[in-house]
Amino acid sequence: MQFTTPAVVTQAAVRRLPRLVLLGLCITYVFAGFLGRSPWKSADMTAMGYMAELHAGNSDWWNPTLFGVASEQAALLPYWVGAWIMALAPSADAVQWMVRIPFGLFLALAMAATWYASYYLAKSPQAQPVVFAFGGQAKPADYARTIADGGLLAFLACMGLAQLSHEITPELVQLGFVALLYYGVAALPYHFHRAQLGVLIGLLGMVLSGAPVLALVFGSGCTLLALLDGRLAQTVATVGTPNRSASKAIALATLLGAGLATALNLWRWKIDMPHALWVDWNGFAQLLVWFTWPAWPLSLWTLWSWRKQIRTRHISRHLALPLWLASTTVIATLCTGASDRTLLLALPAMASLAAFALPTLQRPMASLIDWFTLLFFTGCGAIVWVVWIAMQTGVPSQPAANVARLAPGFEPTFSASATGLALLTTLAWMGLVHWRAGRHRAALWRSLVLPAGGAVWCWTLLMTLWLPLLDYTQGYGRWVQLVKTELSSSGCVEAKGLGSGQVAALQVHGLLTLVASGALVQCPWMLVQPTAQFELPATIDASLWSQKALVRHPTDASDAVWVLKRR
Repeated sequence: MQFTTPAVVTQAAVRRLPRLVLLGLCITYVFAGFLGRSPWKSADMTAMGYMAELHAGNSDWWNPTLFGVASEQAALLPYWVGAWIMALAPSADAVQWMVRIPFGLFLALAMAATWYASYYLAKSPQAQPVVFAFGGQAKPADYARTIADGGLLAFLACMGLAQLSHEITPELVQLGFVALLYYGVAALPYHFHRAQLGVLIGLLGMVLSGAPVLALVFGSGCTLLALLDGRLAQTVATVGTPNRSASKAIALATLLGAGLATALNLWRWKIDMPHALWVDWNGFAQLLVWFTWPAWPLSLWTLWSWRKQIRTRHISRHLALPLWLASTTVIATLCTGASDRTLLLALPAMASLAAFALPTLQRPMASLIDWFTLLFFTGCGAIVWVVWIAMQTGVPSQPAANVARLAPGFEPTFSASATGLALLTTLAWMGLVHWRAGRHRAALWRSLVLPAGGAVWCWTLLMTLWLPLLDYTQGYGRWVQLVKTELSSSGCVEAKGLGSGQVAALQVHGLLTLVASGALVQCPWMLVQPTAQFELPATIDASLWSQKALVRHPTDASDAVWVLKRR
């Protein structure tokens, strides 16, 4: 069967991206953000609080709670994994970095699954480039590998990926399982049993990590796509398994996931349609544009350049599958009010769609992406370096004054290892820019090297040069120290109205024993969330408690707590 394809690709255009370069980008990206930093507020810190409660035996393993409050997502597996790692930690100081190890592996899983999903989709007959009359077109395996490289580079380049993909939250675990499901469905025609296992683990993992509704929607849609592929395209897998067997495998895994969610009472239905206000739609549009750059413009270009395949009666797997996963996630983001954390799950599929734009990408658009990337990331990197120099030396004076104003009480420190790593990555960025400025027009993946490299470089600079500042402003460590200073005696502490992140920080960082206000246990101290005017709530009995101090976060006045002492 002949398919209309817009891809005109020579063998010279699928030159191999050096594996050391690709692996170096991935390893640097994973390590920069998981090592050396404390949990940030508030989702990162809250997740650690749930894990600590399980580890301490203060919560039911089938219904994790933090200070008696269950998680909104009803996630189980992420908190289980964190609690198990905490049990293996040799000391309390090792807990905060060891607990990040499995979540770094989930990010690595998302990267690997995105690469292999893009690879197997690029091997499908509909995705192949034009066959030349006298030969010289790209070989299928080399072409698929190049598209996969482009998909992984697009995944790394997405701006909204950095912070959310380095937190120990259920969303990162969901990202890993969504990518695994994506790989499983993409690889079903080529490695049926292995891919079937990927589909099953991906769907069940999504259910256990707090996304059972999306798992049901993804599984149902993928079942339909596989069924239509078998009926209309009449294709048979290379292992001799018809596609209708693939649809049965996906459907069975989806039913098992639905049954598991029902048995464990994990369903959470939340529909929060946006209001017909410009501010709401404008905010969503800005989130979509910046969070998924540069994948979204390339994805739109893919749909435009491959539009003839979309209009045919036959299912083009390399377009239909990622389009279904990405569009469903975008709609879920819009209809549930979950913002960027749900949108994170669209990135593997959107990255693959972006990669299929590379064979048809015209030079003006490629140059636009290169110039925007060069100016944006070079400017961001320069700002990081200038501010760091100002923090260390006081020159230039204005950035140093801005840091002193925005982070009062912060004392900069110098780390030779962090500075050396920042210098090394800066030299690598300069070398990458020099390489891209040369004549390397043949390689398809060339247009995504600068976006991926720039994203990794800037994130590494932030996690080395600015890490002490970010820990001070985004973490709870200093705030907990100030609270503990006011608690001049040991003993239990009553808590009333505190946020989940605050409770987790006081328990994990401060090692405080918190007791709900009104419990039978009478503690000598109480921590109370103030009113909007930072006053003591009227529900506090002044005959029992005296005001000791109002402790505010050094950089966020909204993070405040009244410290009360029993009379």
